[in-house]
Amino acid sequence: MSASLSYSMSVLKSNAKARAQVLILEPDLAVLDYLRSTLGDQYSLSLFSEEQTLLDRLEQTGDPDLLLLALHANRDPMPLLTHIRCTKPNLPVIVLSCSAELGDLEMVIRLGVRAIVMKPFLGSDVQQAIEEHLAAVTADKDKKAAIADTMREIPLNETHSFVRSSKRMRDLEAQAVLVARADIPLLILGESGTGKEILALYTHKMSSRSSKIFLKVNCAAVPADLLESELFGYEQGAFTGAIKTKPGKFETCTGGTIFLDEIGEMPAILQAKLLQVLQDGTFSRLGSRSPMKVDVRVIAATNINMKEAMANKSFREDLYYRLNGFTLSIPPLRERKEEIPVLSEYFMRKGSKRYGREVLPFSKNLIDALVAHHWPGNLRELENVVNRYLVLGDERAILDELAPPESVETASLGSSSEAPNGAGLKALVRSLKGEAESTAIAQVLEGVGWNRKAAANDLQISYKALLYKIKQYDLSPQNRA
Repeated sequence: MSASLSYSMSVLKSNAKARAQVLILEPDLAVLDYLRSTLGDQYSLSLFSEEQTLLDRLEQTGDPDLLLLALHANRDPMPLLTHIRCTKPNLPVIVLSCSAELGDLEMVIRLGVRAIVMKPFLGSDVQQAIEEHLAAVTADKDKKAAIADTMREIPLNETHSFVRSSKRMRDLEAQAVLVARADIPLLILGESGTGKEILALYTHKMSSRSSKIFLKVNCAAVPADLLESELFGYEQGAFTGAIKTKPGKFETCTGGTIFLDEIGEMPAILQAKLLQVLQDGTFSRLGSRSPMKVDVRVIAATNINMKEAMANKSFREDLYYRLNGFTLSIPPLRERKEEIPVLSEYFMRKGSKRYGREVLPFSKNLIDALVAHHWPGNLRELENVVNRYLVLGDERAILDELAPPESVETASLGSSSEAPNGAGLKALVRSLKGEAESTAIAQVLEGVGWNRKAAANDLQISYKALLYKIKQYDLSPQNRA
């Protein structure tokens, strides 16, 4: 076999079942021949001694199950590895290395290789690394198949779907269906960003009122002195500026469902009026003494501790028990982490459609980092992270953003000599995160024609918070031009 000849060799048994396809790049032909002889009976091998021939093979046919990549001290592996990670992000790579330098191995690990086998090695060492990877892949496929069997995505409107796959969320879905049919008041509890509005909308869609309006009112976003007129309307002349009669949300929502988000922030004076609506379906507009009767289903949600609020007298106990015809509690994302891969894929498809960008793949490293994250902001935070990944297209920046604080500080200390002005990696990560947030906000603003209220709604932040971010990042249509 000529040393100058780059060759590809397939080793197959005619009576064998389909075997894992393994590509091997090893410039040393003696080592290549050794790998062929020791692994050829177990796997379908394609052997290469030159990089370009390997790259041609990767471009021409489907993805193999695994790539074995030999590293040599006199060759810089980073260009090749980087190219493979960019063009084949889901291709698993095992490195065969003769270098024990920590820096070299760290760079290789950062590029997402599955394992490193140090030279000199035995064929059994390489086979063990391959088998461990294939076993992990099989387990991952089984897990994905199990998730696919239980995963459900129910479109609710043009922009939202109810997505679930965990047992806790399947149980919650079943409860929501039962409550929807009962047509009683519903109280939804859960941390901020867990998807309380989605569950409320799903309950409405499953109810007999699904053909009627679903109207959301954020009790925390509307000033207290305006919330009453927003909910119940007012008569002409009821106050300065009331030049004509205006119906409130309850009138508008007759026959449908009104969703009172952040009900725990409702002022005490309005709690009494809401209690009357729940008791007999009547209320009066501001400036009117004539009662009006409406047929509205009330779904309320809050992220506060209602028992503490009642103990502190900030929330009426009788109103709580009226609202609490039935309670649904949504678990935080950290308690249903098995759903993170499914939700990430959903948010990626949603963001791709909204921003007109190609869907990006999630590597195993990125999925592992997403699953390991604590998610204090729950689904809202996950969606924002996925959108930043979609806009930036930089997996490394997202991995750094998700890295635990202690690992970021360690990396910062290790690389402080290379960081400008001693800023370190931690400062760099904060900078990248800020740039990602700025880019994502600008994308949303452009998508809605710089309508700030619409952008705040899409970003699921308050209008005031959006104005602060616009000022913080100096965003404007002119600056983006």
